[in-house]
Amino acid sequence: MNIPQNLKYTKDHEWIRLEGDQAYVGITDYAQSELGEIVFVDINTVGETVGQNEVFGSVEAVKTVSDLNMPVTGEVLEVNEALNDQPELVNNDPYGEGWMIKIAVKDASEMDSLLDAAGYQAIL
Repeated sequence: MNIPQNLKYTKDHEWIRLEGDQAYVGITDYAQSELGEIVFVDINTVGETVGQNEVFGSVEAVKTVSDLNMPVTGEVLEVNEALNDQPELVNNDPYGEGWMIKIAVKDASEMDSLLDAAGYQAIL
């Protein structure tokens, strides 16, 4: 199981990579493997501020639909448009090309409530 050390994680299997006051968000390798083949990513919150642990979209796999929860409060700046035509990028490269949203982080102190790689590994 791939759990990069440079990311923070939620108990709901989202990851976040902070870059200054902005961040990228996606789902973990574990989450994509549990969901199976991802066929659609539905995110329509661009321009909205979404609170920590609130739903910012959903991901649809062959066997289920799962909500996507915001790791920290932030304004959704951008959705990964590549996922419209290639949702399988989430399966193939969940921490790279399969990122889901870019956000403007509203309260960086919320990062402290997230899991580091070791903490995430422990809950799996």
